Amino acid sequence: MKTAKKVALKGSYRPTPKNELKPIDSEAFIEVTVRIRRKRSIDEAIAKGEIIARENYSQEFGASQEDAEAVETFAHEHHLTTVLVDLARRSVILKGKISDFEAAFAVNLHLEKQQGTEFRIRTGDIHVPAELADVITGVFGFDERPAARPMFQVYKQDGKIVNHAAGTPSYTGDQLAKIYGFPTGVTGKGQCIGIIELGGGYKTTDITNYFKNLGIKKPVVKAVSVDGGKNAPTTANSADGEVLLDIEVAGAVAPEAKIVVYFAPNTDQGFLDAITTAVHDTINKPSVISISWGSAEANWTPQALTNFNESFKAAAVLGVTICAAAGDGGSADGVTDGKVHVDFPSSSPYILACGGTKLLTDASNKITSETVWHAASDSATGGGVSDVFPLPDYQANANVPASLNTKFKGRGVPDVAADADPSTGYKVLVDGQQLVFGGTSAVAPLMAGLIALINQQKGKAAGFINPTIYATPNVCRDITIGDNKTTKTNTGYTAGPGWDACTGLGVLSQLP
Repeated sequence: MKTAKKVALKGSYRPTPKNELKPIDSEAFIEVTVRIRRKRSIDEAIAKGEIIARENYSQEFGASQEDAEAVETFAHEHHLTTVLVDLARRSVILKGKISDFEAAFAVNLHLEKQQGTEFRIRTGDIHVPAELADVITGVFGFDERPAARPMFQVYKQDGKIVNHAAGTPSYTGDQLAKIYGFPTGVTGKGQCIGIIELGGGYKTTDITNYFKNLGIKKPVVKAVSVDGGKNAPTTANSADGEVLLDIEVAGAVAPEAKIVVYFAPNTDQGFLDAITTAVHDTINKPSVISISWGSAEANWTPQALTNFNESFKAAAVLGVTICAAAGDGGSADGVTDGKVHVDFPSSSPYILACGGTKLLTDASNKITSETVWHAASDSATGGGVSDVFPLPDYQANANVPASLNTKFKGRGVPDVAADADPSTGYKVLVDGQQLVFGGTSAVAPLMAGLIALINQQKGKAAGFINPTIYATPNVCRDITIGDNKTTKTNTGYTAGPGWDACTGLGVLSQLP
């Protein structure tokens, strides 16, 4: 196969950046994840609501041994070695010299400096042997630019971070569970909540002290390393804030659920490998996964969008609910081209996309007001219409508008919403500091905690709940006031009765 004709891998193209590129050390060793096709389509099983055990998944919908061996044969002919073959994850991880990878996949790799840091980047297409063009669905690991950002914001006064005792109305996860009317008499016992993190870390002392102060049993927290990612705490105003926000919110809602944190590098390879590792984890078996990292759809390659989405399909068939933050940059999602953008992975049709509100309560913790979170153009809930994923069947009657960019009839984001405004945010203990955090980053673990409670209450995994919540009238409390428009261009979306591209169906607290 060494001399076989090579073809461009569909959806792999990356443009050449404007910054100056430097030569790369071709003798350095790297690891690359090659994704391969399923044995058969999974779509029919999802449509029928089929649920299968993780132990049986590979046989039904994993990759074939024959395809994996064909990829390995090709790789070995180019002096690459096999690190891992996982048929359920449909992944073959290869290791070798950059020069051998460049020869094998006809890729162009360089170094680029961004904000004082050098990254290995890839330009142009990845190429694969024509015989494997239908077998290989994606190749990840050549490019190590940051793939996503955490969707949290620290509450500040006059531009300065303040202690959460400084007068702002703020909440803990257990308080919000009571305010919103989450199921009572359950604790998440017997459930596992998986959390994806692409940086930062946690200190056990923070978790111990936080839950001691709440008078709640400390949850069991376990760290899992993916692609060399580690639990590596540094300072409070870093990705540590995201990690502790996720753990403390989910743990306060469902304290007896086991929490497993999958740490991976912030690259498209690391992010994807963390998701597939969590979804197919036969040891910890998370029934719900929380993702608080993302980036606008426009920032992803088509091969990434496709392969991530396929991993979310696997979660649906395995009965795993995935909750993802819808973004914290309003309708623009951090992109400055004057257009509207939705965040991915929340725009996947197989994700429970979580938007944000501003919540006000009285002295007895009764809700007095709840509106769309929109403090500023760069501090507002994400939401909108996908330019990639078509309108799913479950949103057929939700009156999702066409994309403002392309008129494409796409997937509407978000599905649900909850408190996310930093000024009415979440009390978090991180690196010894008591801070208030907001962002839809907080809503994803809040919903993950809720799903863990529901799973225990019903005695079975809720799984892919989107079709259920859209088919059940009044399952959410509607949020009808506010918008997520970008100030400069006044483009974006306005809340109103029913589903909208700011808060979705509204605040979810139970399932039928």
